[in-house]
Amino acid sequence: MPQPYDLSAAELARQIRDRNITPVQVAQSLLERMDSLEPRLEAWVRVDRETVLADAKQRQEELDSGVETGPLHGVPIGIKDIYNIAGVPTKAGSKVYADYVPDETAATIGLLQNAGAVILGKTVTTEFACLDPSHTKNPWNPAHTPGGSSSGSAVAVAARMCPVAMGSQTIGSVLRPASYSGIVGLKPTYGRVSRRGVVPVSWSLDTVGWMGRTVEDAALLLQVMAGPDDQDPVASRLPAGDYLSGLESSGPPRIGLITSFFMEEADQETQRRTRAVVEQLASAGASVVELTLPESFGTAIQDQMTIMGAEAAAFHKPMYEKQAQDYRPKLREMLRQGLETDATTYSKALERRLRFSADMRLLAEKADVLLTPSTPTAPLADLTNTGDTRFQGPWTSCGLPTITLPIGLAESGLPLGIQLIASPFEEARLLAAARWCERVIDVRLVPPVEN
Repeated sequence: MPQPYDLSAAELARQIRDRNITPVQVAQSLLERMDSLEPRLEAWVRVDRETVLADAKQRQEELDSGVETGPLHGVPIGIKDIYNIAGVPTKAGSKVYADYVPDETAATIGLLQNAGAVILGKTVTTEFACLDPSHTKNPWNPAHTPGGSSSGSAVAVAARMCPVAMGSQTIGSVLRPASYSGIVGLKPTYGRVSRRGVVPVSWSLDTVGWMGRTVEDAALLLQVMAGPDDQDPVASRLPAGDYLSGLESSGPPRIGLITSFFMEEADQETQRRTRAVVEQLASAGASVVELTLPESFGTAIQDQMTIMGAEAAAFHKPMYEKQAQDYRPKLREMLRQGLETDATTYSKALERRLRFSADMRLLAEKADVLLTPSTPTAPLADLTNTGDTRFQGPWTSCGLPTITLPIGLAESGLPLGIQLIASPFEEARLLAAARWCERVIDVRLVPPVEN
């Protein structure tokens, strides 16, 4: 029988509900796992063991008393340290936020707690979820980048220190570290999940996301957190869908393989392995059509960087003017450039982005899901940055829902992944297709830190 720490969030929820395991036993298993691995991996900022065990005990008492329980009852979850929890420090990986203790809890964290989740702790983020790499180690090889900015969340999930963890994405901060760690990462449609109570980077790009080890876990968390929020001005008013019921019954999807840019810019091994997976999916019944990107893609990546820099500078300006020396070098330079961006440059980038977003929505309509490699290469032996963002960023810029799935290991022994993308607010279709692909690919990656 597998150890509790090795179970997915959905499996834990079922085991707890069926009284095969208690929330306290689950919490103890994960805390012991942290004791073993955390000194090497450095994925956590804050874990209050007494609070975790007290919350787990409360969940057990609620279960014993017969009160109605939620879908995550007793399931521990890691929280990226840009999500506010009332009375708990949010440091955002920065000296600038060294003394920040919020009064309110982020909307998503409240929803997770209402669903019965146990907050396991705060995970490491790069500074303000931006460019400078964190100290977190890749569990596959510490000489290789774990990605960012949600590096702690990805590593904690991959190393079985928690079953699921919250991240965020402004360019590629969920999908890239998830792929680099060999796990599943989901970035929903822009506005599908409230961002209220999350430290911002860029108001028009920031998207809540999360990581797990299965598509079912990604769907389970979306089921809990999706929906309108009157206090978040960019949250969609569209009602949430049913993201779980169709997971196991979906048939083979129509896949649009994007051959331009994504295949051209990937290294030879990534191209070969992606093609092999597409052939495997086609042999299992999927229909595949090759698609090319619209002309508007040509400026999308640079425009996204311009927009991100200007909007980040707008948020940080008061702090930057007083504490510029406390920011790390890459973020400090981004903010300097953002403050120097003129209105015309910013406006033109927004205008081109509207065209790009419209074109990508049309492209997404040509298949059930689009498919690309998640990253141009497996994670590289370079700890000076968080990896190449070009394959994830465009999907954040145009707001389409995207999921990354592991497909195996490169010759270097580091993980490779594929991305699936769907039309706006079609997460149910995306997740069903991803679950079908997950079954066909049938890869479960276990980092060598386990052995």
